[in-house]
This record gives sequence, structure tokens and C-alpha cells, in this order.
Amino acid sequence: MSDPNENVFGKLSYLVVDDFENFRISMRHMLRSCGADNVELVAHAKPAIEYCTYNHVDVVLCDYNLGKGKNGQHILEELRHKKLLKRSSLFLMVTSESSREMVMGAREYQPDAYLTKPINHAMLEKRLSSLISQRNALLPINREIDRENYPEAISLCNAALSRLPRYKTWLMKTLGELYFLLGDLSYAIKVYDEVLSQRELSWARVGRNKVLLANHRYDEAVESLRKLIKSHPDYMEAYDLLAEGLERQNRSGQAQNVLELATTRSPNALLRQKHLAELAEANQDMETATEAWRQTVRLGAHSIHHSPDHHIALAHALCDLSDGDTDEGSQALAHEAISVLASMERQFSESKTLELHSLVIQCRIQAGRGEVEKANSMLESISERLSEIHPLELEMGLDYAKTLYRLDNVREAKTLLARLHESYGEDPEAARKIESLLDEPVSFRMKIKARGLNREGIAAFESGALKEAEDTFSKALEIIPDHPALNLNLIQVLIKQHEDTGSIDKLTDRCQQHISRLDDLSEQHGQYRRYLALQRKLKALTL
Repeated sequence: MSDPNENVFGKLSYLVVDDFENFRISMRHMLRSCGADNVELVAHAKPAIEYCTYNHVDVVLCDYNLGKGKNGQHILEELRHKKLLKRSSLFLMVTSESSREMVMGAREYQPDAYLTKPINHAMLEKRLSSLISQRNALLPINREIDRENYPEAISLCNAALSRLPRYKTWLMKTLGELYFLLGDLSYAIKVYDEVLSQRELSWARVGRNKVLLANHRYDEAVESLRKLIKSHPDYMEAYDLLAEGLERQNRSGQAQNVLELATTRSPNALLRQKHLAELAEANQDMETATEAWRQTVRLGAHSIHHSPDHHIALAHALCDLSDGDTDEGSQALAHEAISVLASMERQFSESKTLELHSLVIQCRIQAGRGEVEKANSMLESISERLSEIHPLELEMGLDYAKTLYRLDNVREAKTLLARLHESYGEDPEAARKIESLLDEPVSFRMKIKARGLNREGIAAFESGALKEAEDTFSKALEIIPDHPALNLNLIQVLIKQHEDTGSIDKLTDRCQQHISRLDDLSEQHGQYRRYLALQRKLKALTL
């Protein structure tokens, strides 16, 4: 039993982060009057994170607005990411700001409480006393979780349910999370079902849906998450889970719509913006992807997740949108892409590889603007420097191949991609990227046009309109002559025409022309088995 007269404040260490000296001094005075002894004061994010790196801190009181640079949300994000705060530590966000964007953004990283300025002694003591009491009561459990000793933490949670009834909600929530971490999904769902049988709580509904997704019960999870978002539209984790469920159902367009809605409600979550950008790219919605990459780069300026990859992805998107057009809007996009790359070089100036990668993309941008002579001059210099790099990084190599294709250096591009396949082909994702570029070595606009024609051709074939299908696939092949799927689609149409009419007139020559385009198709290619099957069928027809 603890002594009711014991000073709970005195045993803990405190860190106050605020850019106003008077406020820092005032907070230290109030904490000391509550009984605190160990109080450290810092003005900005960098010393705050450094202090937490080398010292254990029990309570952080951090202002949201800290002037230029990182704000309170960035500090909390970084401390969580680097695991510099123990489970038993408390993080209180102190702010005089109450904008929706601030509250939603900070809430995503789960501070233990908010304190609204101005703060007086009575308010601080009351709020901290309650939080510290809970911290002390649950300390043994949190210690085991920090040690990743989850079975012992579960045992302590179960024992505490009858002993600490006032913390039952926390204990049940923690139990569900621990069972999930251990992969014991049946016990996890029992915990959430028990909570939900007594009261509808959002965290329990989200936890249950996590279990459903892990059990591949996608339909049930998606329906439940839609209902949850409708009744609790600010519960942001539900949007991420719903998008995940829809992606697993191969409904990527709907998943994108969900993330777009989520980013309008909470626009300052970098990782969600990044996910939206990647999903929109996969859906060929480059306008949405470009805006999401812009937001990812903007939010990354002071984030622990700041990465040159975000700048490169934004430059790619802008390059794709501007390529092939010389109107004012396209020129503006191309200029923005070059500015994004210049900003990346300044921010990550220690990397010479990045500077070269930037030049590769800039060369392609110049070609897209019609500055072919300038682009070829840049390419000469780039080729010289790249020849000295072994092995070539995959992403830079792919970008270099795209630039070679854009400047009609087809043979060099194919040779480079063959080299990349030797180095990275065992990685399925790398092999997919290389294969995709070999199949569609054209600009984004031309790629989208060819894909649209391919879909039209398939629809015509399935409806029995063979002549229309033949004409449509032929148009697509004018854009990408060596595309494996398009060539095989046209061969299939021609063979079907023969089967329906019995005429073999010109069949052999046309099919042979298209099949010969695929002589170099690798055995690992996704269309290789189909290629062999149609080759055998064609041979049988012409005997």
C-alpha cells in the first residue's frame, strides 16, 4: 500500500519544452510547488530530443508552437518513432492553439493529455496527479511491455482487472493489443467482444476489425469500419484500416477515396499522405498523386520521416504530368519538378549520389519540354559519371533507363535493364519494376493511352467484335510495339478470327510478325507461359 501523504511528484523527472522563457520558468515554479525536484527546461525541439536520448524522462510538458522548425507534434512523433519514451512516461501537449488541424494531427501520435494555456497551479496539480496515479498503478505492466515480455504483461493485466477496477478500460484495451501482438487472434477478439457486449467503444471496434483483417475476413471488417466512420468521422485509425481492407479486396479506387477523405479531416499526417500518393499512382491518378506527394514533402520538412525519396517521387509525378506538352501549365509543372530536385539537393547535400540521380531526372524533364539538344548534352555527362558507379542503385538505374528511352537510346536502355535484372532480379518487386519498364518504355500519357486501348480491345474481344478488337490492339501497338501482352492479345484475336471463319489468309505472316517481337521474352516474365501456349497453337494451325 502506498502512503497517501507520499509526494508522488518528487520521484519523477520532468522536461518542459517551450520557446518562451517566462513560461518555462513559470512551469518549473509550479512543478516545484507541487513537489517536483528534477525539472529540466529547454526552448526548442533539438535539445528536447537530445535530452530524451541520453536521459530518462517521466513527464514531458511540450508546447505545440515552438517558433521556426519542429513543433510539438514533430517532437512527439520522433520520440515515439525512436522509442525514446517508455510506456510509463507521460507526454502532455501544451497549447494555446485549438485549430482542428493541430488537434487532429497531434492526436494521431497519442499524447497522454492536452493542457490549454493559460495554466495555473491548481489545474496543473489536479491533472498531473490523476495521470501520475494511473502511471504508478500500471507501472509493472508497462515495464514488461517495454521489455517486450508480452506473456508476463498479459498475466499482470488479468490479475489487475479485479484489483484495479477503475482502470478496467485501459487494462482491456491493453490486453487486446497484447494478444494481437502475440498473434493470439482468438483471445484478442474475445477481449474486444466482451467490451463491446457492455458498451460500444470506438477503440474496441477498431481493435476487433484489426483482428478480422488479420483473419482475412475482409468483407466483415470493411462493412464494420464503414459504419464506425459514419458514426465517428474523426476516428482516423478507422480510415487507415478501411483503406487496408479495401486494398486487400483489390478495390484500390475505393481505398484511395477513403484516404482522400481522411486527409481532408486530418491533413498533417505524413505517412497517410504518402500512402495516398502511392495508391493514387497505382490507380494512374497522377493529379491526386502529385498533390499528395506535395503534402508529403511539405510535412516532411521537420519530420523524422523526412526523406529524399519523397522529393524524387514528387519530381517523377510532375515530370509525368508535364512530359510531351509545351503549354504554360506543363512548363510550370516542369519548372516545379526542377525546383523540388534543387531543394532536395540542398537539404541532403552530403549525398553525391542524390545529386546525380537528380540530374538523371532533370535530363528527362528537359527532353519532355522539347529541349532535346540540352537533354542529350546532359546525358553525355551523366553517362560518364554513372559508368564509374558499381553496382548501380535500382531506383537510379530505372530512372536512367527511362531517360535513355525518352531520348530514343533504346538499345542502351535494354542493356541497362538486363544488367539491373542480373543484380536485382531475385527480388520480386524489383523484377516487377524492371519488367514493367521493359513492357512500357513510353511517357506516362502514352502509357495511359495504350492501356485504355488495351481495355477497349479486351472488351471488344469478349463481346465478339473481333474486327474492332483487332483494330484497337493494332492502335495500341503503334504506341508500344514490343509490349508482350498487347502482341499476344492481337495474336489471340487473329487466331479466333481464323477459328470462326476458317480462313488462314495472311494469318501466318501477321502472327509470326508479332510473335517474333517477343523472341527475347524472359522465362521469368508474367506473359511467358501464355507466349509459349499461343506459339504452340499457332504452329499447330499452320502445319
